Amino acid sequence: MRFPTTSGILLTAGVLSASTANPLPQSNIETSLSLERRAFSNAPDGYAPGEVKCPDVPLLRSAKNISDGEQEFVKKRHEQTNKALSQLLKRVGMTDFDVDSFLSSYSPTVGIAFSGGGYRAMLSGAGAIKAIDSRESGTTDGPGTLGGLLQGSTYFAGLSGGSWLLGSVIVNNYTTISELQKRDDLWELENSILTPEGSLKIISNIDYWTDIRDDVKAKKEAGFDVSLTDYWGRALSHQFVGVEDGGPGVTWSSIALTDHYKNADIPFPLVVADGRNPGEQLISANTTVYEFNPLEFGSFDPQLFTFTPIEYMGSNVTNGIPVKKDVCVRGFDNAGFIMGTSSSLFNQIMFNLPADNLPSAIVDIAESFLAGLSESDADIADYSPNPFYGVNPSRNPSANTRDLTLVDGGEDLQNIPLHPLIQPTRKVDVIFAFDNSGDTIAEDGINYTSWPNGTALLATYERSLMPTIANGTVFPAIPDTNTFVNLGLNNRPTFFGCESKNFTQGATIPPLIVYIPNAPWVYHSNTTTLTMKYDNTQRDNMILNGQEIATQGNDAEWTKCVACAVVHRELERRDVTPTQQCQQCLKKFCWDGTLRPETPEKVYDPEYKGTEIKSAAGRVGVRVGAVVAAAVVALVVV
Repeated sequence: MRFPTTSGILLTAGVLSASTANPLPQSNIETSLSLERRAFSNAPDGYAPGEVKCPDVPLLRSAKNISDGEQEFVKKRHEQTNKALSQLLKRVGMTDFDVDSFLSSYSPTVGIAFSGGGYRAMLSGAGAIKAIDSRESGTTDGPGTLGGLLQGSTYFAGLSGGSWLLGSVIVNNYTTISELQKRDDLWELENSILTPEGSLKIISNIDYWTDIRDDVKAKKEAGFDVSLTDYWGRALSHQFVGVEDGGPGVTWSSIALTDHYKNADIPFPLVVADGRNPGEQLISANTTVYEFNPLEFGSFDPQLFTFTPIEYMGSNVTNGIPVKKDVCVRGFDNAGFIMGTSSSLFNQIMFNLPADNLPSAIVDIAESFLAGLSESDADIADYSPNPFYGVNPSRNPSANTRDLTLVDGGEDLQNIPLHPLIQPTRKVDVIFAFDNSGDTIAEDGINYTSWPNGTALLATYERSLMPTIANGTVFPAIPDTNTFVNLGLNNRPTFFGCESKNFTQGATIPPLIVYIPNAPWVYHSNTTTLTMKYDNTQRDNMILNGQEIATQGNDAEWTKCVACAVVHRELERRDVTPTQQCQQCLKKFCWDGTLRPETPEKVYDPEYKGTEIKSAAGRVGVRVGAVVAAAVVALVVV
């Protein structure tokens, strides 16, 4: 996720186009979705990491291939995905195509990727997940539905707000979006995350921040550096982790201990963050892109090209050897901390808590807490001690420091988590890239209207052209952002990389990219990135609009084209001509290389594609009362 930079950080209300409508129907599917079997609280001492005996496995490995554990998972996962894809491809009505014959000899590797963009990205993305989840009511009723694409996906990547979506689903026992909507302890967004009990319940909010303060204090007293991201991550956990007090002991590695993971019922989850040293300006050319998965943490980028077991992050090592023999650490990989790291630009909120008309003593406390932290470094998440200390010192900038600091995964403009999915070793065939970024600018040239314009795709493409950082990854050609707007590519699905012959001979062929941007089907879903409150109607309308985006209004022709996209790369490898049906899809959705780089004649203001949900306008935002804000700031002092 990235914040607008031309107008600064304004914590003001964002205007939604609708705020009241009939509640959406919830799924009545009887499935075993009890959150009692969520990811485990397996840290030694709550939020504070603790010392444990080191494992009998190396603490470092080369990124030449995916890990043995991931390979085993993918093999088992493909047994599940083949069944789901068989049902989906047959249901949507592929013609002149033998689904059973195709899947008997090949298992397509499908990736789904969800961009950053705060709650806008989380909720719009949730609609997409709801549309492609066969467990949801109505998602397999006819050819215009996409239920089963989630079950047919091998990888699930999230960044910033997209990581909140991923974490909410995966950590909570692979729950459904409908279940999250029904619960009263998760995804309740009517009050700001800063004052979850409402601005009038001062004591309750003080208790909330006291718990968070105590968690972070315990980590610090255990000898670990802390940052604003620790507080932010703990706050997120209260909204997204269905465990008492936000599950201070729930770790990312505990996902691998769940039955859903062991049985490969879930896509392999990936969260992205960027490496950034304090004071450093990030651009795609100098950024090390890190990934978190249930087994490992590390990077495929050439500077590092190394992974470490995520369960033992926080261990003090030199070149993978524990400094203190046989002493490692567990519990550092807190689930909320990882989601907070991928969305760390929201740390800026702490610097913008209203301080006007506050008692001077409270102002002094706030200033003492923020002392030593510049606003430009507020987004940093501290991952010291550096698990890669001493690794590849000739090319790894962080090899010579015990500190490792990470930031929001969208700070280098790659706001869709494509990086993990385009690694050749993962052999992904197609990526469904859901872009809920907020790129477009209003007529005044300052404020943002918060629709995507292709910036995220372009950033990943431009990075792939840099030989010192691309490391063998290839990405389809992407046009400039003006072309996106002028041709309407940011308003409808577009396929990129349709013809393998266009890539350099001998080069790795990248996945087909199916770009699906946020657009107003039934609701104006371009809420500001800093909109921090949604009543349940607004929340559900955002989700409904996301469903419509994913299915293009239950368009049966679109769902057939989704099926064609799934099989396209393998058919190219076999040198098999696509069916007439799929050729029509490619003609309709593939970018043909046309460029329109001139500045758009008018500000991008899309019209509804479906029937607008009629409701009164509502205003949402993050500003909280001065007294409550003061209490929050005071309590966050460690």
